[in-house]
Amino acid sequence: MINNKTNYRVPVLTIAGSDSSGGAGIQADLKTFSALKTFGMSVITAITAQNTRGVFAVEEISKEIIKKQIEVIFEDIHPKALKIGMVSSPDIIKQIADTLSKYEVNNLVIDPVMISKSGYSLLRTEAKENLIKYLIPMAYIITPNTMEAEEITGIHIENLEDMKEAAKKLLELGPKYVLVKGGHLDGDAVDLLMGDGVCELFESKRLDRKNTHGTGCTLSSAIVTQLAHGYDVKEAVGNSKNYITKAIENSFDIGHGIGPVHHFYEFDKGGN
Repeated sequence: MINNKTNYRVPVLTIAGSDSSGGAGIQADLKTFSALKTFGMSVITAITAQNTRGVFAVEEISKEIIKKQIEVIFEDIHPKALKIGMVSSPDIIKQIADTLSKYEVNNLVIDPVMISKSGYSLLRTEAKENLIKYLIPMAYIITPNTMEAEEITGIHIENLEDMKEAAKKLLELGPKYVLVKGGHLDGDAVDLLMGDGVCELFESKRLDRKNTHGTGCTLSSAIVTQLAHGYDVKEAVGNSKNYITKAIENSFDIGHGIGPVHHFYEFDKGGN
């Protein structure tokens, strides 16, 4: 998938929360970065107590140490691409935006993580305004699922036409591209990429797998790697969709709830 553009020394960054069970968040991001042959770095915004059954507690990191994490990375190992995942408070969002504004930020992917699969709210209600005002306009691409797109735009999404309407409204907020993920809708899995002259559908059969913990984090992180390797946005999304599909196909049971996808399936030729 990466072919001649592969370079393990390409630095990429994730700014997100930690998942103590290892399936999502910072841990899923770093696994994806490694699997897709980049050098992964991290800025931790929050620590969660979670497992395959759900999220049970969240404790935010201070905005001062978040600021310092970003500064020391950019001043030493400037990332070719980066993503922002879980950012739960308005102060942290503003701090991240202010800090990033001091640097040349390339290929910023924003995954607007709002609610966990178990229904735990990961973004404070009052933080949504700052996400829309400060971070989304900085993005090269944002990757909301339909529920997150509904929350940001106020548009109820039931079908592809609703996805297109929401994508247009999301583009008005300032990102160059929007990928609305349709995995929560009925029927085949259809994602919509829109922006800067692009309107592309990525369709795949819905996989009958219960172990899908971390799919959103993994897809957005895969897009980061592909942009860092030099692919254009359509190639980046297409390659990343192929990766997450295979990671879900090879997902495995661990714990007593929703298990993780298999980030390293290509290295596991012996199967699950």
